[in-house]
Amino acid sequence: MASSAQGPAASPLFLREEEIRRGIELLNFGHAALAHVMDPALEQHGLGRAHQRALYFIGRRPELSVSALIRLLGVTKQSLGRVLDELIERGLIETNTGARHRRQRLLRFTAAGEAIESALFDAVRERMASAYSAAGQGSVTGFWRVLENLLEPEDQRMVAALQISPRR
Repeated sequence: MASSAQGPAASPLFLREEEIRRGIELLNFGHAALAHVMDPALEQHGLGRAHQRALYFIGRRPELSVSALIRLLGVTKQSLGRVLDELIERGLIETNTGARHRRQRLLRFTAAGEAIESALFDAVRERMASAYSAAGQGSVTGFWRVLENLLEPEDQRMVAALQISPRR
């Protein structure tokens, strides 16, 4: 979905307020555009964006512990508990006890949960692939670097670890 109305290139003075504001605006509108294409799939399954975020990371790292998911999402145990309880009740995820730590709860999909997460991912895949294709490899790498550098160093390491973790 390449746009014919490309915005201006970044100014050599890209640290000026106007350039920074443009980046913030594009982040907000880009996030809204991805949410817009995912919302129909969420509504179809009676889920919200908090459910989608949890499902995404459980799919990214099967046998993910609840404490690791809390760190990835940056939420409280209480708020995540409500989301996980609903996903468990609906038969989308299940928990197993950790082999080494009996109190550890490990999360994994049921077949229904895997199907829903896959449908949610498919809803945004085409939009992201189209945007990546229109921007080109160098721009995608630059986009990733900007986003990585918005993160604190410990969060950068957490995100990097997702790249080496096997997906289901």
